[in-house]
Amino acid sequence: MTSLEKIAAFSMDYFSLKGKVAIVTGANQGLGMGYAVAFAKAGADLFIPHYTENVEDVRRLIEAEGRRVHFIRGDLTERAMIRKVVDECMRVYGRIDILVNNAGTNHFAPFFEFPDEEYDRVVELNMKTVYFLSHAVAPIMRDQGGGKIINIGSALSYTADRKCPAYVTAKHGVIGITRVLANELGQYNIQCNAICPGFIKTDVNRAVSDDPEFYQHITNRIAAGRWGDLDDLMGTAVFLASKASDYLNGADIKVDGGFSCVL
Repeated sequence: MTSLEKIAAFSMDYFSLKGKVAIVTGANQGLGMGYAVAFAKAGADLFIPHYTENVEDVRRLIEAEGRRVHFIRGDLTERAMIRKVVDECMRVYGRIDILVNNAGTNHFAPFFEFPDEEYDRVVELNMKTVYFLSHAVAPIMRDQGGGKIINIGSALSYTADRKCPAYVTAKHGVIGITRVLANELGQYNIQCNAICPGFIKTDVNRAVSDDPEFYQHITNRIAAGRWGDLDDLMGTAVFLASKASDYLNGADIKVDGGFSCVL
């Protein structure tokens, strides 16, 4: 095709996920639920590994779009669980087109009192699982002719905050893993990029967002003048999962309302 023909061929179908299968870890709540429902609205079927119990909300929202969803419960820090996720998704759907490494946790404590076991637990889930699950899925994507891996970073992928050394370490590491995967897998038409959300209003961080002093302190640093909502991330996720992002690889996209550009 000539350049003019390629321009003429572009359409909103580039953003469609019809016929695709997406694994979104921890998608039964919070940010992950937003990503999963966005994919369903774009036409994908979902496979959701989860640790906490409630799955009915995300099930209802996905099935309302006429899409299929399958759940598997377990601890992704266990290597056997990672293999089980991949094998079960292949058994149910026969393919894996999209992986979103969303599952995460945190622990807050003063630096000199931060427990070693909590440091290990946070880094294991937030960083090492990103690598191991991606490594397990990549051969399938390669053999299918391509795929999309989307890692979830954070505003703390670029800076640090007190009382959460493990989380900061892990989220910096996620950016490194994203670049490693992009470099290693790009030759197989597998793109790996990261979404780095800023301060988003979710049930998980309600304790801090409900603190008027802290909420205003953060809001003053956000160019948009507000905290983000879950739907602020959904379009970015669909873009990164779709054909529209085929030449984007190794990028980390800040979806933070301008938080990172305000002193």
